[in-house]
Formats: sequence, structure tokens, C-alpha cells
Amino acid sequence: MESTMHRIHRLYHEMGPGERKIADYILNHTQETIDSTVSELAERCNCGDATVVRFSRRLGFEGYQALKIGIAAEMGSISTIGSQIEPTDTCFDIFQKRISDILIALQNTESVLDMSDLELAAQTILQAKHIVVFGLGNSAAIAGDAAHKFLRVGLRAQACCDNHMQAIVASHMDADSVAIGISHSGTSKDIVEALQIAKNGGAKTICITNYAASPLSATADISLFTQSDETKHSILAMSSRIAQLAIFDAIYTYIVVHADQAAVQAIYNTEMALKQKKLTR
Repeated sequence: MESTMHRIHRLYHEMGPGERKIADYILNHTQETIDSTVSELAERCNCGDATVVRFSRRLGFEGYQALKIGIAAEMGSISTIGSQIEPTDTCFDIFQKRISDILIALQNTESVLDMSDLELAAQTILQAKHIVVFGLGNSAAIAGDAAHKFLRVGLRAQACCDNHMQAIVASHMDADSVAIGISHSGTSKDIVEALQIAKNGGAKTICITNYAASPLSATADISLFTQSDETKHSILAMSSRIAQLAIFDAIYTYIVVHADQAAVQAIYNTEMALKQKKLTR
């Protein structure tokens, strides 16, 4: 059954400006939404009560009260509150809390990830002749891991993690290419520009981001969403990175399962080449 948060992401681009403000508020202030009256939510989103009701009906609810009940019911099975690190915590306490946060991020990502978009992204990557994964900062490691996976199955893939090189590489992409941009915030200027340059050349574009209302999502042909609320202690954005890795791992596994004979041979060749890099026990 489709979750309310998933439905908001899916219908976001069909909404008017007022409804988008409501969508943004709900996605980022879920508990506050449940505790708010229709007038309070309308005031916070600088819109009228009627807009809130119209937004609720767009999502398939009879009204705002039904929307709140639906969100509250979903929150009962999926926690949205991250673990707070305390100065008195031992290192093992912190480890356990980080594991909990990662689990929550994966569960929440499952609730917002569109099945058809994920399937389309996997098929698009499988059929591409050239794949470039763009990432900077925290996302650079994810880009490298994704390109590494695709290379192992014989796809022509590369990670591009320098902003000047991103512009250069993107300018040479064409209709046979797929450009993948990774940005948790969806506001990384260089990643957005790289995807736009690639798109101008005819390449298909895919993004992985946490926010539907972002420049990156607006640029991409296919948007895959994570749902991770990083805390002030999570400077390296561990939870969001794990969610991104999980999406790429699912796509990689899909490609392996649907591989043709050439891909099967490529996997075998990769394993044989790597076997020479290991010492005998």
C-alpha cells in the first residue's frame, strides 16, 4: 500500500505553489503537522484553509483530519525521530544509536521510494552505453561505489567527483548516455549543472536526493528519493549515505539478475582478474 509520504513525493510536480508549501512543511515537520489544526497549518504555510483541504483531497483523503490520521497511523510503524547522542554515552551506546538511525533511514526510504521509478532507472542504466555518476563531498564515495559496481558487470561507467571535470565530461554525453547525480540536499550547484549539461546533449538523467522540492529533482528525468533526517552529530551523513548505497545495490543486483550472456562473461572476467590480486592462504 502506498504511503502518504510516497504519494506526496509522487504528486509534488502536479501541485500548485500553495500546495507545494504544504507538502514541504509536512515532509520536514511531520509531527508538528499531526499536532496542528487546519488553520495553524495554513498560517505556517502562508495559504488559506481551503488550500489545505484541497491538498488533502489530492492525496485521496476526505479532508485534513483524515490526512492527519493517515500520517499518524504510518508513524506508528515507522519512526521518524533520530537518536540523540549524549555526552554520557559510551562509544558502544553511540554505535547502537547509529545502527538505529540507519535502520530508520532505510525504512523511511522504502516508504518514499517509487517502485516504478526505481525499475525505470535500473532498466535505463542497463541499456546505456555510457554511464557517469556525479558526486561531490560526502556523495563522492557513493558515486565511486556505484561506478565500481556497474564496471564489474561490464557496463561502461565512471565516477566524476571534480567539479571542473564534471562539466567537461557532461558536455560529451549524448543520447546513449545516462548521467546520475547524487546530492542529499538536491541543491549542489555543480551536480545540478552537470546533469543539465548532460541533458542538453541528449543524455538521460537520474538523481538520488532526499528532497522532491529541489533543483536537482527538477532537472532529472527520473528522481529516486531517500528519507533520512541527519542530526547535528551526523556530519558525514551516515544514514543518508547508507540509504543511497542501498538504492545503488538494488539496481546493481537487478542488472546482474537480468544480465545477458555478455554481462555474465564480464562478471566472470572481473572475478578472474581480481583473483590474481589475492594471496593464497
